[in-house]
Amino acid sequence: MSTTRNTENCMVCGEKLDYLQTAVDVSCTYCGASFHAHIMCPKGHSVCDLCHGKEARALIEGLALTTKSPDPVEIAELMMALPQLPMLSCDHSYIAAGALMAALRNSPYGSKIGDAEVREAFSRTGKQAHGGYCGLTGVCGVAPAIGSVVSIFLGACCGSDREQKIVMEAVTRVSQAITDLTGPSCCKAYVRAALTVAVPMFSEKFGIVLPGKNSSVVCNHSEKHPHGCREEQCPYYRKPSKDLFAGLKFVPGTIACVT
Repeated sequence: MSTTRNTENCMVCGEKLDYLQTAVDVSCTYCGASFHAHIMCPKGHSVCDLCHGKEARALIEGLALTTKSPDPVEIAELMMALPQLPMLSCDHSYIAAGALMAALRNSPYGSKIGDAEVREAFSRTGKQAHGGYCGLTGVCGVAPAIGSVVSIFLGACCGSDREQKIVMEAVTRVSQAITDLTGPSCCKAYVRAALTVAVPMFSEKFGIVLPGKNSSVVCNHSEKHPHGCREEQCPYYRKPSKDLFAGLKFVPGTIACVT
């Protein structure tokens, strides 16, 4: 088997994937682990979540642990530009968690956030971020990813009072923002929308001001979308430039000035 891994569609062969309503028992083409899959290649290839995101997630974690930027949007865009990252994948949930947690650590308020807290956010995210489940259960892993950061920041846990409520409120707000961008799904848009919600929430709830210039973000990944980009329906879509003089006989710079 070739060691080359495709970032779009089937990681093994590049074939367009089948999305199933009922799970089937499969074995991972790479590690051999057995699992239930709702996504598989028509040529019989299946890749478990661990193998699918292993390389990209290692790079995402490395960036989260080393970046000095206090801007979660800037950090997320760097992560989403990684060539090893698929257009769609639950690796984006790790980007949402890692970018926000790293930004908090690098802010004036991050003295209590270290590598252990960043890794804890990744660990919690992995419990609820599973490929394809945005459509199967209506829960995108980006939402609990943001929730994990808010929970760690507050020290929330099951049974806590106000802390748990704030965590759930954060997840609810992110879920709504994601819902507004769905049809079809786009993990990169979801990360951007989640941070658009999270940054002002940290200011509103805790007085923590993080830089975040989401309005200036323009997506460069539209052509890679396997289900078709929403284009003008997405606020991050880069509209193709148009030649204003196409089809006209007029050539700029040819008009003589009259004196």
